[in-house]
Amino acid sequence: MTYNSKRRAVSICAAVAVLVAACGANSVNSISADPRNVTWDLNVDAQKVLGPESCEKCHAAETQTWKQTPHFETLHTLHRKKEAQAIAAKLGIASFKTDSNCIQCHYTMQQHGPALEVVSGVSCESCHGPAKDWINVHNNYGDSGITRASETNEHRRQRLSESIAAGMRNPINVYLVAQSCYRCHTVPDEKLVNVGGHSEGSLDFELVSWSQGMVRHNFVRTDGKANIESSPERLRLMFVAGMIADLEFSLRATAAATEKTTFGLTAAKRASRAAERIKSAQSKLEQPLLDEILKVYASVSLKLNNRAPITEVADQVHRLGLKFAATVRGEDLSAIEQFIPPKSKWK
Repeated sequence: MTYNSKRRAVSICAAVAVLVAACGANSVNSISADPRNVTWDLNVDAQKVLGPESCEKCHAAETQTWKQTPHFETLHTLHRKKEAQAIAAKLGIASFKTDSNCIQCHYTMQQHGPALEVVSGVSCESCHGPAKDWINVHNNYGDSGITRASETNEHRRQRLSESIAAGMRNPINVYLVAQSCYRCHTVPDEKLVNVGGHSEGSLDFELVSWSQGMVRHNFVRTDGKANIESSPERLRLMFVAGMIADLEFSLRATAAATEKTTFGLTAAKRASRAAERIKSAQSKLEQPLLDEILKVYASVSLKLNNRAPITEVADQVHRLGLKFAATVRGEDLSAIEQFIPPKSKWK
């Protein structure tokens, strides 16, 4: 199965160290089991989408930033673009906002009875997961009168754990968010590329530079007052997590290829390029998890009719990526500081 399939479940397996560190605990021994060992769908379940208004109540500043981005504008502009119209004509798409080739990545859909309805472009829930099952947990800071600022470390740890278990892609683990980006920026649909003429994806996509410019919305730590930049340590972690996610989703696209032509060849080349970048980073970082990822990648042949083995390798890269983002500290990645895209490169 691929990420185009309905309800493709993804196994979340990552250590809890990041949650503990973020909540002010002193040792991972304070938690005996990883609360993120759950199974949930990386695609957006329209039955569980609440719409951006449900987030705007508490995240007004973030919402206003989002409204200035192409992610928001796609709702109003995609169907008017000549390139998109040409692709639709080749694929026999009658409506951009009802055809699955388009809605997966360009819109947020909500279930209304038997029908699906477009409620926005690429929105909060496109990146952080459909909110129905986790929004109440996410908003609950404890007893009456307790705010985010006065919430106890123990309660925050529990709240984050439970919201992630319920399907939230919380950026406390940067790999959870990286998946959302690469899921679409690799273009996971062979027919869309080979028949429709869609691009093979954002081949120059890099997590730090593409997430820290116009789409950045880091208002939480200042109670909505400032859109602060991420720390150098977090940027290092994002940089490596992005390379791992690039490898994972390039492998998934390669696994989905049935023809030795544009889609499959590009996906395989992209996977190879991502692996080389990880290898280059590892030559400076010497991180055991990166060695594991490279060994897993080397164990499979990127060829046609090899879907199951390639998908299994992608699944293993996925689990290792989550573990890397949860257990490796940005402080331990200083050897690659010179390669982190500077502010002048943020899009």
